[in-house]
Amino acid sequence: MLILGIETSCDETAAAIVDGTLEVLSNVIATQIPVHARYGGVVPELASRNHAEAILPVIEEALSVANVTMEDISGIAVTQGPGLIGSLLVGLQTAKAIAFTRNIPLIGVDHVEAHITAPMLKAPQSHPDFIPVEAPYMALVASGGHTALYDVEEIGAYRVIGHTVDDAAGEAFDKVAKLLGLPYPGGVAIQNTGEGGNASRWHFPRAMMKKGNFNFSFSGLKTSVRNHLEENGQPDSPEELTDLCASVQEAIVDALVAKTLKAAIETGRKTIVLAGGVAANKRLREKMTNACIGKGFTCVRTPMPYCTDNAAMIAGLGVQLLNREDSDFNDLALDAYANLRVGSPRNHRTGVRMV
Repeated sequence: MLILGIETSCDETAAAIVDGTLEVLSNVIATQIPVHARYGGVVPELASRNHAEAILPVIEEALSVANVTMEDISGIAVTQGPGLIGSLLVGLQTAKAIAFTRNIPLIGVDHVEAHITAPMLKAPQSHPDFIPVEAPYMALVASGGHTALYDVEEIGAYRVIGHTVDDAAGEAFDKVAKLLGLPYPGGVAIQNTGEGGNASRWHFPRAMMKKGNFNFSFSGLKTSVRNHLEENGQPDSPEELTDLCASVQEAIVDALVAKTLKAAIETGRKTIVLAGGVAANKRLREKMTNACIGKGFTCVRTPMPYCTDNAAMIAGLGVQLLNREDSDFNDLALDAYANLRVGSPRNHRTGVRMV
């Protein structure tokens, strides 16, 4: 079995080939960061236009790298949502056209669900973050659009433990970076600028830490940084900027680690998975790993190529969904959806539970 995965939920045009054993044969990504950097964030109209230009060349490159042709493909998995509707439709309509002409199954994949299951992909044994993982586990999905905790019972069954009530972690990074005049994407800029800085020089809020739930809140952090800058002005030295970035990063990481550990303890899960674009953050990976060691937990850090938006995770989940006995794919009935579908099935065909 060879599955072609297509991902166009936001500003990355991606295609990948994954086989029936979840081995990644190719994983091609065309980034739009240079397009959106001047605006400090993603411009939806520009994103969809760039997807339309890049989608076919990216698919062709994924096939070439995997050394296969379209005739070898058993099915197509495509991101159905959540995401930017205009961007999603480019990938979805392309996948429908290929599936129709080739008469092969089309699998609609939830983007967040793909992040949750991304660590199940087979990375090279030499990869520093390669740890084979199987459900059940506690998954933290942290990205620019989503920050949530999922109790993963099995493929297709996820219980939402907590979620952000306002800004996502990645969104907080981006907004703070913009306040500081740093480039987009903000998470990378703050991480690199704050490298080696004094993270305790300033204390920014770790919101909702005393609440009796596992929800997150990062909008107050952004406001706190804005207030700090209004009172003190922009950092007047490289050292001050470095310390400020380190302090902001520490506030975000502390909240993510504390809530995730608490959720794992209360649910009895012994494995914690880090997933999503923010899971690529060095400080988060380091601090979560150390916290897990202290509690006797296993920390599975999604390998870096599968943290940010990519098509390998889409294709990998497609393989697993296609193998489900209860799967009944209605190939051309798929539609894109913009919002996270918490509390409802992933789509009408597979009966996946996200409760």
